[in-house]
Amino acid sequence: MAGFGNIRKGRRDAVENLNYTEGGDCPRCGGEAQSSTMAGYLTCVACNHEWSDPNHVDATERAPPPTYRQDAEMIEEFKKEVASGSLAGVLGVDADLTEEQEASLDRLEDKWMTGMQGHFNTATEDRKPLMISFDDEDNIVSTEVAALTIVANGFDGGEEIRLEYPGLGTEFYQFNVADSSGWKKGRTAEDTARSIRNIINNNSKLVYANLNGVRISFELRDTKLKAASLVLFVDDPGGTDIVAEKNGVVLDARDIRDFDDYRNVVELVLEDGIISPSEDQLLWSMRQQLGIDDTYHIQMVLEICGEKTLKECTGCSNMAQLYPEYAAWYCQTCEDWC
Repeated sequence: MAGFGNIRKGRRDAVENLNYTEGGDCPRCGGEAQSSTMAGYLTCVACNHEWSDPNHVDATERAPPPTYRQDAEMIEEFKKEVASGSLAGVLGVDADLTEEQEASLDRLEDKWMTGMQGHFNTATEDRKPLMISFDDEDNIVSTEVAALTIVANGFDGGEEIRLEYPGLGTEFYQFNVADSSGWKKGRTAEDTARSIRNIINNNSKLVYANLNGVRISFELRDTKLKAASLVLFVDDPGGTDIVAEKNGVVLDARDIRDFDDYRNVVELVLEDGIISPSEDQLLWSMRQQLGIDDTYHIQMVLEICGEKTLKECTGCSNMAQLYPEYAAWYCQTCEDWC
C-alpha cells in the first residue's frame, strides 16, 4: 500500500500549496511574489500564478518622428557605405564619369525626380510612377505625346481644349468659371496652366498632365494607347492665348504660313492613318488661311498615306472610306459623305 500512501501524500502537498495564506502577495494562494519573466508581471513562488504588477511603470519612450535632417544624414551614410564597399560606383556615387554619362544621369534625374513633382489628387487618381524607356544607345526616350503652352493670360471666353482618340471619343475642356469641371483663369499664366492641368488630371481617361511653368505636357494613361493616334486641338477664338503642339509641330491655323507648313501638319495628322473630327477641323481652318482647295488636299493625302486613309465619322464615330474620285469620305453606317 506504499504506492497509495505516496498518492495521498501528493494530494496533501497539493492542498497545502493551494491553500490561501492571509497576508501574502498572491491573489490565489497568498504566497510570496517574485518578478516574472514578463515585464510588468509578478509570479507566485508557491503556485506559479502570474498577475500584473500594480506598481509597474512603463519605462519605454516613444521614438521621435523622423525629420528631414535625419533622412538626409541616412542617405549620406548610405552613399559612403556604397562608395567604400564592393558596390562602389553604383547609383552615380563615383564622380569619374564622362560627359555623356553625366548628361544621361541628368536626364534620368529630371524625368524621374523632377517629372514626378506636381499636384494631383491621389484619392481619385490611380497614378503609377513614370515609365522610363531607353533606346538602343541607352538614351532616355521621352514619354510626352503632346503639349500646351500658355502664351498669354488674356482669356475672354470661348477657349476650348479637346483631347481625342479614334474609337474612344472626345474629351472637352472649356474656360468656364461657372462650371465646376471648367478650368479657371488665374492671376498669372502659371496659375491658369495649373488649373488646366488639375481639371484634365481629374477627368481625363486618355492622358496625364504634367506642369512645367506655363507648359503642360501630356502622357498617355494606358500603354495600350498609341501616341500617334492621340489628337490635341485648341480652339482659341479671341486671340492667341494658348498654343498646342505635337512632335514639335505647332497646331495653330493662324501660325500657318505656306504649303510646307500645311504639309507638315498633314503628315503629323496622318501618322496613324486616321483623320479625327478635330484634326479635320484644324486642317480645314489651315486651308482657309492659305486658300488651299479640297482637291489639292486630297492629292496631298494620297501622296502621304494612300487611298486607305480613314476619317472618323462625326455622326457615328465609325471609320469612313476615302473615294478619291469624289474627293471625299463616305460613311457606310450613316450612308452620308463626311
